[in-house]
Formats: sequence, C-alpha cells, structure tokens
Amino acid sequence: MTPYKQRLNPFIERMAEDMQLRNLADSTIDAYTYHVDKFCRHFRKPADQLGPEEIRQYQLYLVNEKKSSWSSFNQAVCGLRFLYEVTLQRPWEVRHIPFGKRPKKLPVVLSDEEASRLFQCMRNPKHRAVLLTCYATGLRLREATHLRIPDIDGTRQQIHIRAGKGSKERIVPASPRLLDELREYWKIKRPNNYLFPGKTPDTPLSSPTIQKACKLGIAQAGIRKAVTPHTMRHSFATSMLEAGVDVLTISKLLGHSSFVTTMVYLHVRRQHFDRSPSPIDWLPVRQCPKWAEESLSQSILPQAPEEPKAEKPRTTENTGDTPTEKPPSPVRRTSGRKPRKRRRK
Repeated sequence: MTPYKQRLNPFIERMAEDMQLRNLADSTIDAYTYHVDKFCRHFRKPADQLGPEEIRQYQLYLVNEKKSSWSSFNQAVCGLRFLYEVTLQRPWEVRHIPFGKRPKKLPVVLSDEEASRLFQCMRNPKHRAVLLTCYATGLRLREATHLRIPDIDGTRQQIHIRAGKGSKERIVPASPRLLDELREYWKIKRPNNYLFPGKTPDTPLSSPTIQKACKLGIAQAGIRKAVTPHTMRHSFATSMLEAGVDVLTISKLLGHSSFVTTMVYLHVRRQHFDRSPSPIDWLPVRQCPKWAEESLSQSILPQAPEEPKAEKPRTTENTGDTPTEKPPSPVRRTSGRKPRKRRRK
C-alpha cells in the first residue's frame, strides 16, 4: 500500500493531519487515505464535489465488480466516514453509509504434529525464530517483528511487548525452550537493535517476508490448510485452552480488550467435540436391514440350486388298520411363572 505521504490530494493531506492529531497508527492512516484516493479517482472529482449518491454507487462497485473482501469494504467505509464527518465537517453525508456484515469464520489451527513439520521445513534461522516466537507466545506478526533485544528478559523468562495493537503494552511469559531457541538464533545473526532486523539494523523485518516464508514452509511440509503467520497465534490460544488454562488468562496473554473475543477458540478445541457423542454410536453393530442383505447376496453371490426337502415321517396311532396323523398338541404360552393352584369348591 502506498504511504499517505506520497498522495498529493489536498483533502487527503488534511485528512492525514486530522488523523495524526488523534494519534492514529500510520497503517490506519495509509489504509483510510488509500481508499479515499481510490474513491476520488473512480469519479475523477474532488471529495467535496461528491455526495451520498456517489458513495452508494462506489459501494456497489466494490461489492459487485471489484468483489472486495469484508475488511477492505469496511476500511473504505471507515475512511469515507472520517473524511466527511471530521475533515469536511459534513456529518449528514455519512448517516446512510452501511457497513458490511462480518462473516463468522472459525480460526485455522495447527496440530502439534503439523507445527513440528512446519518448523522442521523452515531453513532460514530468522524466519524460523519469528514463527516459533508467535507460536510459543501468541504474538501478532507485527509484535514479533518489532521486538528489540532489551525486550527479552531471560532472567525472569518474560517478553515485554511494546508495539502492541492500539499502542497497548503487555508482558507475556517465555518458556525456557523458546529462550534457548532465541539464544541460538542470536549467536548466528548477532542483532544489535531489533531482534529480527530487516535490510538495515534500524528497521524491523517486513511482514510480507515472513508471509512468503510461511507459505513456502507449508508447501514443503505438505500441509493443506490455509495457514498464515497469524495461524501460530490461533494455535497458541487453542493449545492453552486444551491444556486447562482459563479463558480470562488467555485473553490477557493475547492482548484482547474483552474475553468475549477469546471465546471463539472454545469452538475449535478438541474437548468440545469429545464431549458430544454421535447418535450413530448408540446403534447396534449390524444396522443393515434384512432385505438389504438378501438383495446384496442375490446380486453378488451365485445362486445354488435348491435341494429337495426331505419329508418328515408321519406318526401313527394303533387305533385301527389305517394309519392316521397325530394332531399336534397345543403349545401353552406362559409368562415363566408357576401356575396357581385351583381352589376347591
């Protein structure tokens, strides 16, 4: 995305200044000004000459023609709202700008075996250390790439996160195995300022570099899931939940403002499905009906010729010259109890 400083539109420059006064992140300023610039270029008019009808047409263009995602669509809406409500002081323009409905998707989670295969396929020690840090501590990708050497406290086994989302700092525990991995990486690269530097020691490693490395490692590991570096964070939260850690603690470790956001991992943990049996487990072993077995045997197995049935010998009584058949004795049905004695009259 082009930095906002390279856009020469006067309204965008004023909009960027208004966002800087509110201490918004540079990535947010870049995203909002990018969509506002696209909006003005689409109609080839300045922003003050465009109104609600043009905003509606541009939203339909994003949905029908450009097929924008939910996040891109809502970024454009937020940028236009800030432009007309704050910069141009025209709040009536944004009353009827609808937001897109957020799709409710479950996070992708790696199993222990899949995570082990992925880390074995990561040949670059820096890329492997970044993904391993995200997997072991649940950091976001930007939080991991912006770590500095003093942020790693090996004595107390803690990591101080200073570049959190929303400029919020927090401290997360670091396992001894992760600290050993980071020490081995430091012996190889010897960074001075940033733990994972980019092209120069004074700049952090870029996120697209790790995303490409993760995509290559997933292909080499033979994993067919839609895995990104953010999947390491989902896997951390799910593993902690399955280990018995409460939701409130996981929410604090992840840096969520509300534990309600963390509750999405309740839907992907394995214990959630182990406690829900299937009704098919209650059926008997042979569920195939008799008519299906007969039709299957007739269609597959050759039919053997029927043998003539042997006649049963007749029983005779010596009441006369001619033999007569003995009538069958009636079978008395009982319930298994002893018959009661008849009362004498």
